[in-house]
Formats: sequence, structure tokens, C-alpha cells
Amino acid sequence: MATHIAIHDVSPAWEPEIDAALKLCARFGAKPALLVVPDYHARWPLREHASFTARLRALAEAGHEVLLHGYFHQARTEPLASTGEDGRPRGFQRFFAQRVVSAGEAEFSDLSRSEANERLDQGLTALGAAGLTPSGFVPPAWSMPAWVHELLRNRGFRYTEDHLFVYDPTTYHRRPSVVLNFASRTPARMWSSVAFCRVGRMARRLAPTRIALHPGDFRVPRLVREAESLLRWGADDFVSTTAAFMGRTGRP
Repeated sequence: MATHIAIHDVSPAWEPEIDAALKLCARFGAKPALLVVPDYHARWPLREHASFTARLRALAEAGHEVLLHGYFHQARTEPLASTGEDGRPRGFQRFFAQRVVSAGEAEFSDLSRSEANERLDQGLTALGAAGLTPSGFVPPAWSMPAWVHELLRNRGFRYTEDHLFVYDPTTYHRRPSVVLNFASRTPARMWSSVAFCRVGRMARRLAPTRIALHPGDFRVPRLVREAESLLRWGADDFVSTTAAFMGRTGRP
């Protein structure tokens, strides 16, 4: 079964950690996808970091797939009161996205339709200005309402994903897969994610696997070792594009 690798939260905010992730992937012959955040936490706009964007262009030219990964990668600190049906998740749905699966970073699970439209357009504009053309969109924390697929389809995005599937919004095709990633917010989350990744490797017999590396992993020596082990395990089946992962093309 195919194994796809992605580096999340690609931003100048994490430049040393991203370099470490790229070097580790290169040791195993992998070209990870780059999930680029145009303005991480509203403090790291790509337009102010020319050398970083030049590096991203070079990586894209070398075969690394680029995907848009939200815009700010951050939700509001407090939910907005609103009237009418605007599609914004509320109540337990919002709590789960912002406090269980992320630390307030599930950006697209905190937006109305009009806000999501604006963020997507802003993201495409920012990446275009940096000379990057994304093939897909991955919401922060893999969290977004189902109606976002329509917005992606309208913009021609070929790929998006959540915890369970990779989708082509333009054809409605989807492929189930297992996500293996680490969490470092607390010791309990770290060790539970390590255990899950070790056990989850067995699922590759049933479905293709996505390995998601986060820059924060590379600040924790234990997670660096676990990431190395995970990449060594998956090395025989790496694919470098989402198209190949979806079974649309042969292996690169």
C-alpha cells in the first residue's frame, strides 16, 4: 500500500524545524508534500520572508508537492455570536475541533461560508505572489465542515483530506487512509500518539498510509527518533504526489 508523507505548518515561523524534517525525509528517499500556511498565527506573512519563499519555490521545482494549509492556522480565541445559518460550527462540534483535536488551531472549523471563501482566496493570492501553485488544500487539524468541499471544487482544488479520507472535490472521489502523526502538547498526548503510530502501522495492509510530520515534533528528541523509525518503516512504499496516492498515476 502507498505511503504519503507531508510536512505540516510550513512557515518561516518553523524554518529550522522544517529544515530538520526535510533532511530526515531525504535520508529515506522521500519528497514530502509541503503544507504551506500563508500567515502563520497572523505573525509570519510569507511576503515578508523572501528567502524562505525562494526555498519553497526551489523545493517545488525539485518535485515537492505544495498544498495550501489554511491561512492563519488559528481559530478565534472566543466564538462569535451570529444570527442566521452561516455554516459556522458551534457548541460541542466547535469544542471538539478546537480543544480535543487541536489547541485552538482548527481554523476552518471556526468560519462562516463567507469567511471561508475569503480565506481561500487570500491563501491562493498569497501563494501565487510567492510563485507557488497549490494542488490541494488541507485544513488545519484536518477539520472543516462538509460544505467547504464545494468551495474547494469551485476553485479547482484537486485534493483535500480529513482524518479518515483523501478526497478529490472535483470528482467526488475519495480514498480511505490511515493518518500517523505525533502530538507534543502534553506528555500524555505524546506517549499516546507514539503508541498509536506504532500500532497503526499494521493498518497498512488494509489502507494506504499518510505520515504527517509537524515542526513541533522536531523540538522533542523522542519524537525525532519515532519519526525516523516511522520513515524507515514506510520507505519501501513512498509516493511523492497526492495523485499517486489516490491511484491516479503510477509511482514516481
